[in-house]
Amino acid sequence: MPRLNAFKHRAVTALQRHVVNPLTARNPAQVLIETTGRVSGEPRRTPVGGSLIGATFWLVSEYGEQSQYVRNIRADPRVRVRVKGHWYTGTAEPMPEDDARARLRTLPRGNSAAVVLVGTDLLTVRVDLAPEDGPAV
Repeated sequence: MPRLNAFKHRAVTALQRHVVNPLTARNPAQVLIETTGRVSGEPRRTPVGGSLIGATFWLVSEYGEQSQYVRNIRADPRVRVRVKGHWYTGTAEPMPEDDARARLRTLPRGNSAAVVLVGTDLLTVRVDLAPEDGPAV
């Protein structure tokens, strides 16, 4: 099973990186998380699914600690999140103790179904948005 998960991860990641993410990131309605590249220091934008609940944005990473944006968050937790065309700054924190499958039931159904389908190591990520911050430019 681990070999199948590794193959699935490589195949889906390649498809997302080269086809899906570049196309969906252009959609103004797509939710994005912007991290700082841990090696390059450059902004890295990744399409994600999730929900803004109060001043907290919740999402589930389908590959957990292997996701590049999670690795970037571990190096620098300061992020920006684009929700409904508005950018918000915040601090992200991976939440391994959270039940990611239960969390997915509270998030948008379409994305949650895709995460369960292709995911191999689900991990909840919480982003606490800056209270003094309105939409960022």
